[in-house]
Formats: sequence, structure tokens, C-alpha cells
Amino acid sequence: MKSLIYALIAFTLLIVDPAKTSLSKSYIDNYKELAVVEMHRSGIPASIILAQGLHESALGQSDLAVKANNHFGIKCKNYWMGQRYYHVDDDFNSKGELIESCFRKYESDIDSYVDHSNFLMDSPNYSELFNYPSTDYISWAIGLKKAGYATDPMYAEKLVKKIEEHELYQYDFWPYPLKKKIDE
Repeated sequence: MKSLIYALIAFTLLIVDPAKTSLSKSYIDNYKELAVVEMHRSGIPASIILAQGLHESALGQSDLAVKANNHFGIKCKNYWMGQRYYHVDDDFNSKGELIESCFRKYESDIDSYVDHSNFLMDSPNYSELFNYPSTDYISWAIGLKKAGYATDPMYAEKLVKKIEEHELYQYDFWPYPLKKKIDE
């Protein structure tokens, strides 16, 4: 399975869009320290957090990210007590018609990142992921797909592609960034 993922990544890396590369770099620069903080708090690889943020928010440009500060496409669920944002996604009514889905809306990007970590940590579906080290982004990507995070059959491959294309794995080894600021 891993060799297939690497082959797909190698093939798809041949196609690069400079505008997307610039938006990706900007997104990564804006959120890498937050992803590292969340990695140290939760155990979720920073590379996975950033790859999911890049993918789910369309490089920070999606309506969901811009209007609801939701960078991870997390839906309301029946227990969500916070603000809501309605957006057409992949939900259908009893007649088979596409309807608006309820997504979580946050006051800030930070709230979205923190809730993403909490969502994964608190959901039994994802508990197995925390058996993987925070440096094993491939197992995390495959595990997220298997646990049902996304309906896209290529979700794991897309995350791994983003991680390798942008060398996001380097952030999995970063020290806690706030320690430096606390010590100063």
C-alpha cells in the first residue's frame, strides 16, 4: 500500500501550479506554529494537521474557511452547541435532493485548529490513530480515511501528497514553539 501511495505521489508531483504553490506556502507560513502547538497538545502530527487544513479549506480560500473559520470541514453533529454555518456539501434529503449541510462555525482560526484536535481526540472513531507516533504521517493519513473522516476514496493519498510536496513532515519534529517565548 505504501509503495502505491509513493508511486501516485511521484506521478502527481509532476504537475505544479505556481498560483496554488504560492497560496499553499502562505497558508503553511500562517498556520505552521499553530499546527505544531496542537501536535504537542494532542499527539496529532503537525504535517497531518497542515495537510488537512490545506485540503479541507482549499488553501484557506473556501467559503467555509473564510466565512466560518472552519479549516477542517467539521460538520455540526447532533451534540454541537456552538455557532453554525450552512453550506451545500454531500447531504441529501429523503427525496435524494442535495441539501445544505450544517458545519461548525468558529470565532477564529485558532478555535478551528483547537476544535479539530479535540474532535479527533474525543471521537471513538479516531482513537486508534493515537497509537501511531506523531512522526508517522502515512499511517495517520490512511487511518483518517479508514475511520471515516472523508468520503473521498483518495483522501489518504491526497494528504500524503500535500505533506511530501510541501515537506510538511519537517514540522513533526519541531519543538514546542511557545516554550521559546515563555523562556524569553
